[in-house]
Amino acid sequence: MNLDLTGRRVFVSGSTRGIGYAVAAACAGEGASVVLNGRTEEKVSGAVTRLRKAVPGANVDGISANMSDPEEVSALLGRLGPVDILVNNVGVFDVAPFFEVTDDQWSHYFDVNVMSAVRLSRSLLGGMIDRGWGRIIFTGTESAIDVPVDMVHYGATKAAALALGNGLAKLTRGTAVTVNTVLAGPTYSDGVAEAVEGIASARGVPPEDLTSSLVRESSLLQRFIDPEEVADVVTFLASPRSSAINGSAIRADGGVLPTII
Repeated sequence: MNLDLTGRRVFVSGSTRGIGYAVAAACAGEGASVVLNGRTEEKVSGAVTRLRKAVPGANVDGISANMSDPEEVSALLGRLGPVDILVNNVGVFDVAPFFEVTDDQWSHYFDVNVMSAVRLSRSLLGGMIDRGWGRIIFTGTESAIDVPVDMVHYGATKAAALALGNGLAKLTRGTAVTVNTVLAGPTYSDGVAEAVEGIASARGVPPEDLTSSLVRESSLLQRFIDPEEVADVVTFLASPRSSAINGSAIRADGGVLPTII
């Protein structure tokens, strides 16, 4: 299917690796011009080089910024200019007991997982509406629906981001702009891979054995999801082909959530 992204300009926050990079690569492969983002120039430059090799002829650029820092986000927006498609992908997660997560850590989670999307969307959504077309997609998680007891801070902030996306969609009533969220299930991103490898090394077991043991019982796939599988759903929502979908949370969770919808 031709997703008709040629000529569209895409910005993906947190896209030097993992799901964000996979989304950027998928959009570039569909003919869109893509702007990558990461915290450092080194990471962004490396990702840009990697993507240009992966998708020959792709129009790829990058802007570094720490998305938890309002001043850096403001500077990024000053350089970015208008975009047709915004993918609010950047996020942080870890496993920690609720009683040990400090106020500062909660604030950091809100800054990255919620406020980065607030700041980007506040700046870019109006231009999409004025120009008559646009897409905002949030990379969400099933943990926003079924909050893990050992990741309350993560699930709560991602639930807030899910609510943000739903509210923003209501601002697009009667336009050709849409705002949607993809609820990704447990995905074997670079961050997860690093965590698994670290734990496996500490336990003295092969990483693949630990990975298999971490697959949740409720998963219908009975495996981790690949970042590219999530990226395919995001890229479809970024395209004109998804014009009837707005204000929705689309599941790409591998059947982890037990609910019908």
